[in-house]
Amino acid sequence: MKGLRVIFAGTPEFSVPSLAALIAGGADVVAVYTQPDRPAGRGRKLQMSPVKQFALENDVTVHQPQSLKRDPLAAQALQALEADLMIVIAYGLILPLAVLEAPRLGCVNVHASLLPRWRGAAPLQRAVLAGDDETGVCIMRMEEGLDTGPVYHRIATPIAARETGGSLHDRLADLGAAALMEALPGIVDGSSVPEPQDDSRATYAHKLTKEEAVIDWNGSAQTIERQVRAFDPWPVAQTEIDGASLRIWDAESDPRAETPAPPGSVIRADKGGIQVATGQGVLRITRLQPAGKKPMSASDYLNARHLDGVRLG
Repeated sequence: MKGLRVIFAGTPEFSVPSLAALIAGGADVVAVYTQPDRPAGRGRKLQMSPVKQFALENDVTVHQPQSLKRDPLAAQALQALEADLMIVIAYGLILPLAVLEAPRLGCVNVHASLLPRWRGAAPLQRAVLAGDDETGVCIMRMEEGLDTGPVYHRIATPIAARETGGSLHDRLADLGAAALMEALPGIVDGSSVPEPQDDSRATYAHKLTKEEAVIDWNGSAQTIERQVRAFDPWPVAQTEIDGASLRIWDAESDPRAETPAPPGSVIRADKGGIQVATGQGVLRITRLQPAGKKPMSASDYLNARHLDGVRLG
């Protein structure tokens, strides 16, 4: 990879392992593109993206245009870098055709799913939510469509029974970096021929919203458990208790358990957890977070209050 002129475009923590691998592998990262600093935290102070922080720590030039599609000067500045390749990972901005065609070898994307399944913004969370047995990463040649380009390389990995959105995020970030470095030699020398996707098998991974994290206790215990795992660490599955928000951080389902009480009813609460009736089966909550408090075990929560006769939601 020495001498390969690379533009890197990415924003969140997921992108950092791949940028680190490129630098460690000797690529000449001529510039990093990342989204503009955003207000964050209680003080709403401007905060750099994880990719920007890593780039500055490694003395890489950073660009933060508001848009590459509506700002022709920003696109021209990128073209002037005369890069061999642009690598894009969760950048978050649309790349116009002029940018996609600017590098000599085009643009390559590291995507967190086994395309064509789960194109779009939240592929790893959707895989957990859907109960998929496996997922993975793909190294894809970018084109104007959303995650529609042909795939150079893919690595699959099983989704563990207790996998969360957070744990899968971390695993796929590292797997994506490994897959990228495996794929690059063939991309650079032209020996790797990308495989077109089968559009008829495509599914779309919509962006996560806080609204869909609200638990519907009429659903099955298994579905709600997946919701809890998929939305950890954000937006976090939640319900209501006595009109106040209650976040659910960890739970286990027993889909075969009988539920004589209406969905949402607490049918048992002890040191082993809080068992709640659902539309099908029982959900045992083991870790939760009351409004204004830090996450805690169900056992600690029960030390402060009784749940006899309580109905959630």
